[in-house]
This record gives sequence, C-alpha cells and structure tokens, in this order.
Amino acid sequence: MAHPTQLGFQDAASPIMEELLHFHDHALMAVLLISMLVLYIISVLMTTKLSSTNTIDAQEIEMVWTIMPAIILIVIALPSLRILYLMDEISNPDMTVKTIGHQWYWSYEYSDFTGLNFDSYMIPTKDLEPGHFRLLEVDNRMVTPIGTAARILITAEDVLHSWAVPALGVKSDAIPGRLNQTSFLIAHPGVYYGQCSEICGANHSFMPIVVEALPIMNFLNWISTTQNA
Repeated sequence: MAHPTQLGFQDAASPIMEELLHFHDHALMAVLLISMLVLYIISVLMTTKLSSTNTIDAQEIEMVWTIMPAIILIVIALPSLRILYLMDEISNPDMTVKTIGHQWYWSYEYSDFTGLNFDSYMIPTKDLEPGHFRLLEVDNRMVTPIGTAARILITAEDVLHSWAVPALGVKSDAIPGRLNQTSFLIAHPGVYYGQCSEICGANHSFMPIVVEALPIMNFLNWISTTQNA
C-alpha cells in the first residue's frame, strides 16, 4: 500500500514485481554511472585549459564513445526482454478470473466455479468503516489464493479501462470487444489496491480495484460462502 511522501515503489507481492524492482535498480545504476561520467567530463572541460592538439583528432576515443553506449544498451535491454517474456508467459494457470470494466465499476467472473460472479463498486466515503481507505475500498473484493497461478482475462463493456494493481506488477487495458490476458502469483496473504489507469469518463477516479489473497483453505471457505449467498 502506497503512503504519502513515498518516493519508491510499493513492496512487491508477486515474483514478476520483484523482477521489475530488480530491473529498475539495475537500470538506475547505469543511469547514475552515465550521469556521473558526463558531469565529470563537463567539469573538466570547464576548469581545464584546452592546449593539447590531440583533441582535434583522436580515433581511439571516438571508437570508445561509439562502442560503449551500444554495450550499455545491450546490458539494459537483455534483462528487459527477459522480464517481458516472463510477463507474457501464461502456461497451465491454476484458476481463471474474467474482469469486465464498466462505467464505473468492475465485474468479476470465476470461470472455474459455477455461478460465481459479482460486481465491485467503490464504497462511498460516508459508508467507510474505521481502517478503510477513502476512494480505494470496494464492497466486493476480488479474492485469490496465495501460491496459485491466476490468469486474468480483461475486457470492457463500454469504454476503455485499465486494470492495474502496482504491488502485483499487473497493468492491462480493458478494451470493448477484445480480450486481453495477464497473470500473477501472489506470494503471501494480504490486501492489494489498484485503480483504473485509463481515463474513462467523469467517474474515472472512482473505480478502485481490491485484490485479497488468502490461504487456500480460507479461499475455499470464501467460495462456499459466496456461492451459497
């Protein structure tokens, strides 16, 4: 859960988000080293009298500053491509949940369970209970078991939406007439918050996403209770 004055990312709750955080640190280190080198060169040029004729023609240094950027780009690109393939890889999911975006709420359909579907609306501020977050809490949370590979099918009924949960490293557009898919595996129990990340109309900021991860036995009890409700 993000908090005021936070400068970094939320704590990772899935293996994919952990990979994204590691890649962020990796790329940031390359940016830091490049910035330090450029700052050093600028300071040297501003404080040193250029009296050497070797600066007019230097084939060696021209070769270095041509090859080095290419090597740096490769070092950054290879981990990035690896993570892209990991995010797109969806093989043998344990469960499937279909998410449908509406103006302005979400619907969830659990394809592996009979008759398990519901709408998820934001709870108005006046109805919030102590400990709930304003503009983030919903009346029906999406519930998944921990340690389970979940496939999320995402679409929309009216306009463009975007289903995004930062702690899980998930963000996918919900497009009318098209079915996008993503996946995640939540490592430990918790409640994870997200919001629609595509401007979709007047109440765009009032359609939050709440994913609750439970141990498998608690999840099965929730399934039984919800189906019998």
